[in-house]
Amino acid sequence: MDILFLLIPLSIVLVFLIIVIFAWALKAGQFDDIEREGERMLRADPDELDSSQPRH
Repeated sequence: MDILFLLIPLSIVLVFLIIVIFAWALKAGQFDDIEREGERMLRADPDELDSSQPRH
């Protein structure tokens, strides 16, 4: 029973931490345009991707 005095506050802190991280991600624009990034990856020209990596 004493473990509940530890687990309940820990779970509340974890929930608040998750909310803060999610709010930070929203403010940083992580979820602005998800579809565009997936399409960009499929349609990108190999020359545009990363010129610093060696070609095979």
